[in-house]
Amino acid sequence: MKLSNTVSGLFLVALGAVATYGGSLQPPVPGQQVGPSVFPMVVGTGLMLCGALIAMGVGSAMEEEAEAEISTRDSDSAGDHTGNGIWSGMLALLPPALVFFYVLASERIGFIATAFVMILVAALAFGGKLKHALALAIISPFLVHLVFYKLLRVPLPPGLIPTPW
Repeated sequence: MKLSNTVSGLFLVALGAVATYGGSLQPPVPGQQVGPSVFPMVVGTGLMLCGALIAMGVGSAMEEEAEAEISTRDSDSAGDHTGNGIWSGMLALLPPALVFFYVLASERIGFIATAFVMILVAALAFGGKLKHALALAIISPFLVHLVFYKLLRVPLPPGLIPTPW
């Protein structure tokens, strides 16, 4: 059963609205500007925005190009049975394996280095280009650390690479 992009997008908009509403019901923390309501409201707003874009069909041309590329790749390797299904199954295990890696490595080498490795491995494993994966792996850990440290006031493991803040 395939759902249309409109139905999927509207579902995400509704899910985001529920998350935003639920976040707005959280009581404020006395003496703090940022409380427990911020994170669910930010996530809910992001879901609503992404859902609206999906419902409007933004990016569907890129989807069609990707499907065409996959179909030509599959037709070229139709006689080649190298276990592509097994590799796809292994890719499904990558996110939980990366979380396990974070649990084991973050206290020793710190958040920045651990997040760099996780993002680089995930981006390359899921088909990203090396230059884009490196840029994402270099910039993202610092941005996430900044948000957790300054906005949410949640300390992350310091480790080998110090942060300027």
